[in-house]
Amino acid sequence: MSVSSAALNTPDSSAAFDADTAPLPVLGKDVTVPLVTGGEVTYAALDYAASAPALQRVWDDVAAYAPYYGSVHRGAGYLSQLSTDLFENSRATVAEFLGCRPGDQVVFTRSTTDSLNLLAAVIPADCEVFVYETEHHASLLPWRDARVTYLNAPRTPQQAVESLERALADRDPYGPALVCVTGASNVTGELWPVKELAAAAHAHGARIVLDAAQLAPHHPVDIAALDVDWVAFSGHKLYAPFGSGVLAGRADWLQDSEPYLAGGGASKKVARRTDGGVDVEWHTTSARHEAGSPNVIGVYSIASACKALTEAGFDKLVAREQRLVARVRAGLAEVPQVKVLSLFGDDAPRVGVISFVVEGWNSSHFAAALSAEYGIGVRDGLFCAHPLVRTLLGSDPQDPGECGAPEAEPGERSLNAIRVSFGAGTPDEHVDRFVRAVGELVSEGAQWKYRTEGGRCVPDRGTAQI
Repeated sequence: MSVSSAALNTPDSSAAFDADTAPLPVLGKDVTVPLVTGGEVTYAALDYAASAPALQRVWDDVAAYAPYYGSVHRGAGYLSQLSTDLFENSRATVAEFLGCRPGDQVVFTRSTTDSLNLLAAVIPADCEVFVYETEHHASLLPWRDARVTYLNAPRTPQQAVESLERALADRDPYGPALVCVTGASNVTGELWPVKELAAAAHAHGARIVLDAAQLAPHHPVDIAALDVDWVAFSGHKLYAPFGSGVLAGRADWLQDSEPYLAGGGASKKVARRTDGGVDVEWHTTSARHEAGSPNVIGVYSIASACKALTEAGFDKLVAREQRLVARVRAGLAEVPQVKVLSLFGDDAPRVGVISFVVEGWNSSHFAAALSAEYGIGVRDGLFCAHPLVRTLLGSDPQDPGECGAPEAEPGERSLNAIRVSFGAGTPDEHVDRFVRAVGELVSEGAQWKYRTEGGRCVPDRGTAQI
């Protein structure tokens, strides 16, 4: 049985679209929010690095499938068969999107975090893991049961490769090793030299996993071309709804380990022994690590997003995004009080993720004012990359701080930063409004008073406008 968009009455989302001038249609593009100063404005969602809005195409595909929802791999009825076919076709779509090699497996998970914890659970017992301090916590922290070497933040792509080569050459004993690296920083947006790092890893007998959470929504990711062993990413960064992710790559460690979760779906055959125990034969396919009833809607939404981005054309999407990146960076450069955070320097290639601090401003206060007075949603904090932000801010890695705002009053120095991020669904007007708002807040100050409440800076509703 094959499933087509026609069979599901999927709306036609293939209408021609000019990525040079228009953003991809996303949910929430017309949502209005109130301003503390009065009136309403269309919300400018500039926090794509946390969660990108779902593409309208993805939502339409999911809505068309929803009436046909059925259990996957577990039913003889038509809807179950259709859902199973849809699920496995989605796996093939993701494999094609990632340029998987023959023999690679695509395992569906809950998120990038879940994917990397799955990989951490299947690595050989004597495996040593090498990870840069610059990683998101999703790729920095899962390796608790392994020997881990943490590499200092490099200041050039070449330094990143050289420090990895030295660390791999010095390892003792010379056993299995795994390198974990991001494709694009969730703090600076800078692209990492993934292909070169993969070559260095393989030259020293190590494997490499790519955290593509911030890369896949902005650039093509090709496992074979990059020569990485695994790729992990999340649906909610890729313009799909929450709750789904992918780990794709080599099958051997996945097949040789115990299932990440034990249960139905992962088991191929279960039988009682004469001594009263249970013998289990586990699947050797991706199902081995997909126990339980799978999130078929989440999986289908990822596949839909993969198709939508491919059909829109990554070349056009990248070109348009780079134009927005240049506009934001130029606008921030006009404000002397703004310091943009960077590892590799101004000329480093990057995606639409930019973090900065503003002299004289608590970062939470600044982000709150952008939201309350301009209807602009950004992120403030340490972005679940505490060691990296500490390094970029020049503070002690042991300084206190959390992913959210610190307990600091407006105007006090904060040990965190502000992040603006955007992508294929961002209108030009949102970027222009952001640049204008930064300039006005720095030159004129906030129009409202703010206070700290529950760790967040919020407008003080009990005071009059300044």
